Amino acid sequence: MAWLVGFLILPSAALVAVGFAERGAYGEIRWSFTLENFRRLLGFGLFDWSADYLWILGRSVWVALVTTVFAVVVSYPLAFFIASRPPRRRYLWLALVVIPFCTNMVIRTYAWMLLFSQHMPFARLAHLLGLIRAETSLYPSVWAVYVGMVSSFLPFATLPLYTSVERLDWSIVEAAEDLYASKRRIFFQAILPQTFPGLTVAVILTFIPAMGVFVVPDMLGGAKTMLVGNLIQQQFGASRDWPFGAAVSLALMVLTLAGLFWLRRRGEGAEWV
Repeated sequence: MAWLVGFLILPSAALVAVGFAERGAYGEIRWSFTLENFRRLLGFGLFDWSADYLWILGRSVWVALVTTVFAVVVSYPLAFFIASRPPRRRYLWLALVVIPFCTNMVIRTYAWMLLFSQHMPFARLAHLLGLIRAETSLYPSVWAVYVGMVSSFLPFATLPLYTSVERLDWSIVEAAEDLYASKRRIFFQAILPQTFPGLTVAVILTFIPAMGVFVVPDMLGGAKTMLVGNLIQQQFGASRDWPFGAAVSLALMVLTLAGLFWLRRRGEGAEWV
């Protein structure tokens, strides 16, 4: 209970308090109650309305969703592959999945920048396919951001799915095959319901950090792909506007909790056909 109060409730309460405060002329926090930070986030200025910050929030949700989908799509067959290996080799494959995660995200992102540079095979292949011009690199681009984020969060999706796949009751799958069920029905009615707990955990562990990440978009995407994590880092850093940064953080928290609530309700009422 003390851990929950010290590391969750108190920081959240401080975030709420700062979010309703205002910024002073020199970047200090003036303790008052104002909704100006949230009005600014919603785009209401002194003379007009702008959707710039809402676009950043929407882009962040979209990038997190795409990252989660691709991470799950890659992790599902990878989890089945690892679970089908002999016991000794399983740990080797799991180690290969986890070892990159032990490296700092900045270092991994620098590695992707090197791989996406103009003299590397990826850029040359993209030029041959007509995706980029000659003597150009694959970054900064939104596709580089997707690749970097999926690779960063792949262990978060693979490990929970592997745990569910390892506990899979294959007798149900064999019974479905004996009844001449199609592969689609076998997957949706025999495999997916059994692995859904792991799938839920994989989605949560991927979507939540993907919503707030700022290192990968900043290094692989440039200024054109600013996400909410970059906006928060900017407000607490260079802009020294902590109240507005706290308001954006609260909006991110609300969006994340809403996504988790929807996923929980979806999981409770799911019917696999």
